[in-house]
Amino acid sequence: MHGNTPYSGAEPSEPEPELTGTQRRALQNSISQITARTRDFLPDEYVVGSEISTGNNGVQVTVAVRPPAGNPVSAGFTPEFDGVADDDLIPDDDREEVARGLAASAALQVKHALGDDVPQTAR
Repeated sequence: MHGNTPYSGAEPSEPEPELTGTQRRALQNSISQITARTRDFLPDEYVVGSEISTGNNGVQVTVAVRPPAGNPVSAGFTPEFDGVADDDLIPDDDREEVARGLAASAALQVKHALGDDVPQTAR
């Protein structure tokens, strides 16, 4: 009978507060800047997208890149809302770091997918 009761297990947590309209717009603006910067680093064959979702851990932001060959790469993080101005939910340095990291990871995926089959174009 241990653990067979419907109320056994973890205590229910309090629901996460919903984003205000201002916070959602600020967050969307921040991830739009990340996706735009990621696109700047990559050729047009790479597809870059983003998503804001709410889960058990609160608001989750995901930015993903699908390279022309290889596996997609993504970066997900949970922004802090307490004591942070709405226009600084994702600091500029973090945006740049995420964009550079995604672009590098996506390029590496293509390199791994193609292997040694690509002839060198320069020496």
